[in-house]
Amino acid sequence: MTVTDSTDLTARRAVREKTRVAPDYARSWLLLSAMRADAFDDAQLSRADQILLDCEDAIDDSLKDEARTRVIEWLHGGGTGWVRINDRTSPAWADDVAQLRDVEGLAGVMLAKTESADDVIDTAQRLGGEVPVIPLVESALGIEEAVNIARARGTFRLAFGSGDYRRDTGAANEPIAMAYPRTRLVLASRIGGLPGPVDGPTVGSAHALLREQSADAVALGMTGKLCLDLEQPAVINECFSPSPSDVAWAVDFLAEFEAAGGVIRDGSDKPRLARAQVIRSRAELFNINPS
Repeated sequence: MTVTDSTDLTARRAVREKTRVAPDYARSWLLLSAMRADAFDDAQLSRADQILLDCEDAIDDSLKDEARTRVIEWLHGGGTGWVRINDRTSPAWADDVAQLRDVEGLAGVMLAKTESADDVIDTAQRLGGEVPVIPLVESALGIEEAVNIARARGTFRLAFGSGDYRRDTGAANEPIAMAYPRTRLVLASRIGGLPGPVDGPTVGSAHALLREQSADAVALGMTGKLCLDLEQPAVINECFSPSPSDVAWAVDFLAEFEAAGGVIRDGSDKPRLARAQVIRSRAELFNINPS
């Protein structure tokens, strides 16, 4: 890379990070193999709210060290992103947390196959206590432990490893089969005082399926979704944002409510007020105007 190219990349990174949606509210989480170092910059500059470099499932055991090194070198070189690290029972986990600790540019980690609060606590402590941890819950045990995981010191937000969950339980990739684990994560997040959870990815390039599965997740209270290619973030961002018509309703309702003195008139006002306030705040966050 020439000096000019390096300067241009630095400027483009700075511009993108200024408009980056904070991880608390991030809708699209772009998952990219840690071996694809040539694509890291494109991922960071993409429409994805957050990027996630994968040192776990996407990497063969013989390549774990090389993959981790590529990620660390990119972060040291000015990149910024999250890293999916190996689970606490994996031989690679100790090296992940030891070598990622204090790395500039590391936004946080996603901990694979989380099944207990101790998994999160130990990971957070070894990373120095300040690095946010997103537990990826991917098994029957993890789903049943979701509340304890959500309350664990170091937990930032929950995510659903839907593929491994289906393998563990034999569940079908159907809305009715996914409703229970998704709801468990939504409730656990609420109990733990966390942002809404991140849904698992949609495999395939069909936007219709991506919209359908995103709508299922939104209906259950999830607020983000993992994605697997550069075309998916735009669709996910749209699906997990309030629609312009919803924003119009919220703006009108709040204006009418305030004009009437801000007084609760009946039992339906409080839930409608809460919904309108959430829609307005998310519309401001994502720059969505009323239709």
